Order: sequence, then structure tokens, then C-alpha cells
Amino acid sequence: MAEVVPAVVPESVADRPDLEQLVLAHFQFIWRLLRRLGLPESDADDAAQQVFLIANGKLGQIRTGRERAFLYGCALHLAAKWRRQVARQRPDPSLDEAAAGHPAAAEAADDLLERARARALLDAILGELPESLRSVFVLYEIEQLSTVEIAELLHLPRGTVASRLRRAREEFEKRAHRATRNGRAWSQVQKPANEERDDV
Repeated sequence: MAEVVPAVVPESVADRPDLEQLVLAHFQFIWRLLRRLGLPESDADDAAQQVFLIANGKLGQIRTGRERAFLYGCALHLAAKWRRQVARQRPDPSLDEAAAGHPAAAEAADDLLERARARALLDAILGELPESLRSVFVLYEIEQLSTVEIAELLHLPRGTVASRLRRAREEFEKRAHRATRNGRAWSQVQKPANEERDDV
């Protein structure tokens, strides 16, 4: 009787994550990234799904250890495409719509409205930043990635990342102060503290 030899799967293929692993590990990151790149919640949901559909079609081509970079590239491309196609056709969601998406059980209506205004203001300020600055700013200040990780994701030298981050912070502060002078809500919009990261 012939001995059955199990098929040997090449190590590089065996180590690759499947679609379920990618979604579980990276969906929240991709969704938040799409939101901060300017997409409203409903479109971010669709675009995040599209990112993973693209990844599913190219699972065999994604290098091990570069999954996040691949997904980020897809998200960046889809966000740019969305802005070109839709930004001028549809107005921003109203504050009432933004407030309706949050549970109000323990919070006063005023707090919800203030937070909705602050989110809308943050989205507006981020939307005004040039794409090259916004990407670095969102990844560092909001997603809390290091400059080394950002350089790898964006295929940029670390010095370029640091320079763009400095310029993005300056532009963000300038727009934030202008918004405050114009009377828009600002009390809830705060950049995350990065004291523990000394890479910039």
C-alpha cells in the first residue's frame, strides 16, 4: 500500500494571514483612517469593506509583514477617489445626524451636541490640510504610529515624515486658532498627547 505524504505548503504561503485575520487585526484602524481622511461614517463603512475586498483579491501578492502597509495604501487611494467624486456633490452631514449616532443615556444633550460640533470641526480642519500633510498628521497624532512606522507605510524617508509632521502641526494649529476666532466650537477637539514617544 502506498504511503500518503501530506502536501508541503511553502512557508511564505503558510505564514500569510487570510482575509478574516486581516479584518480582525486591521478593520478598526482602516475605518478610523478613512474617517480622518475625510469620509463620512456611512461612506467610511463602504470604503473599509472595499479595502478588504481588494486585499482579498490580492492575498497572494501581499508580502508577509507588509499587510498593514498594503491596506493603508488601498485606503489612501479610495479616500482620494471618494473626495474627487463626491466631495462637491454632497454636503457634510448635519450636526443632528452626527449627534444621533451616539448613545445619550448617560450624557446630556448639550454634551452630545458639543462633541458632535467638535468632531465636525476636527473633520473640517483635517479636510483643509493638504493630503501629504494630513496623512502623516492622522497617522502620528490620531493613530499614534511612530515616525518609523509612518515612513514604512508611506514609503518615505523618516526625515520627510518628520518635516511633514512639523508642517502639518503648524497648519493644524493655524486653522484651529482661526476656527476659534470665528466662534466655532473647539473645547472638545484635542490632539492626543505623545510625550511617551520621543521619535519626533
